[in-house]
Amino acid sequence: MNAYLNLFDFTQKVNYKNEVLAGLTVAMTMMPESLSFAILAGFPPLAGLYAAFIMGLITAIFGGRPGLISGGAGATVVVLIALMKASGIEYVFAAVALAGVIQILVGIFKFGKFIRLVPQPVMYGFVNGLAVIIFTAQLEQFKTVVDGKANWLSGTPLMIIGGLVLLTIAIVLLLPKVTKAVPPSLVAIIVVFLLVMGFNIDTKTVKDIASVSGGFPPFHVPMVPFTLETLQIIFPYALIMAAVGLTEGLLTLNLVDEITRTKGNSNRECVAQGAANIANGFLSGMGGCPMIAQTLVNLSAGARARLSGIIASLTILVIILFGAPIIERVPMAALTGVMIMVAIGTFEWASFRIINKMPKQDIFVGILVAAITIWLHNLALAVLIGVIISALVFAWESAKRIRAKKYTDEQGIRHYEIYGPLFFGSVAAFNEKFDVDGDPEEVIVDFRESRVADMSGIEALSRLTERYANAGKKLHLRHLSQDCRALLKNAESVIEVNIMEDPLYKVAIE
Repeated sequence: MNAYLNLFDFTQKVNYKNEVLAGLTVAMTMMPESLSFAILAGFPPLAGLYAAFIMGLITAIFGGRPGLISGGAGATVVVLIALMKASGIEYVFAAVALAGVIQILVGIFKFGKFIRLVPQPVMYGFVNGLAVIIFTAQLEQFKTVVDGKANWLSGTPLMIIGGLVLLTIAIVLLLPKVTKAVPPSLVAIIVVFLLVMGFNIDTKTVKDIASVSGGFPPFHVPMVPFTLETLQIIFPYALIMAAVGLTEGLLTLNLVDEITRTKGNSNRECVAQGAANIANGFLSGMGGCPMIAQTLVNLSAGARARLSGIIASLTILVIILFGAPIIERVPMAALTGVMIMVAIGTFEWASFRIINKMPKQDIFVGILVAAITIWLHNLALAVLIGVIISALVFAWESAKRIRAKKYTDEQGIRHYEIYGPLFFGSVAAFNEKFDVDGDPEEVIVDFRESRVADMSGIEALSRLTERYANAGKKLHLRHLSQDCRALLKNAESVIEVNIMEDPLYKVAIE
């Protein structure tokens, strides 16, 4: 609770000049992305700007660490594209609010560490698939609708939008080599905007997509049936959105920790993200999560406190309230060029460099997740399948590691020293290690180097004990760790095993 009392970190020395300038810069870099991602997903553009404002303000005040910037991020938005197409914007708002509830529960119960269970190949596949989706979505700007059918542009319109997109990309690529004082994406948008205005170039603008004129985010309860069927529709998307948002958030938080050599609070960040997403669901925002690029912009500008994030979000609100006439005249070609560069920056090019060093099953999982993401535009399904396959591969590999060393001591007692975990995947191999008919009357199974991991392992021990008992022989278990003994104790009403106490061995307690 004390962590929340010091909301603005007054004990920290604040450079107000750096904080204000960093906040303004962050706002200018966040707006194009939020607008572009909203349009990409088929949301109203205002949903993107509202998300940038709401996520930025709430997480800046209540988040897990100063300097971290959140907004309407593509990683979480793309998760909701399939839901938007299938059910509409109201279901999206409901899913965003539910994702917020899940994130708050993760933070309250300190489950943030379990987000790390998403394997790296799944993350590679997810990110690469996301990058391809973002890139291919930009191709829609090179089409026009005639008689209800989408046709590729040709002639002068194609040359105009193509030239403006190439100009945007060139500025984003080349400007950092000249100066890093201003965001290249912002400069590119301004240059293309002035060029189109100055020469009165006829090209598609934001206003042709939708109006961004609006006021303060209105309170709005998602208009969906409050039924079990609705929950079944939105829950998978909410769960994956929550997981993706927290993964992005915790990775970004760790990055800021390394850069600033300070320590953030991951569980507090989970709660702040959740609160922001709940607010998004009821204030017409598309939701979001921490944004790595904007966070790095913030830190490189010298910001180290919470003030910069607050300034950035309030700046976006001011633009929503008073700057709509200008934003609506921004050429779509400029946003398209920015998003193409976002796609290129999002793609994990390092995955190509290490592909020949990765296990074949990891390569398969990464490619499969990327393929499902691209073909079905369903990140929820892609991540879920990737995690399941990774878990099954891990179980299979672990199952092959169980071994048994056998010997008979001077008293004629047969010993089996077990190596590797005993769980559902290794039960069959475990049972094959024993020669019930050929063993002497007393047998000891030593678990010094093993672990009974689940109910399948317990059942295997019960059946093994029963087999030896039916043969008139006695089976003892030795060197079980404390948690294994607890498992067997809890299951003693349904199984019967003999645990041998060994006074010469101290049971390890983890």
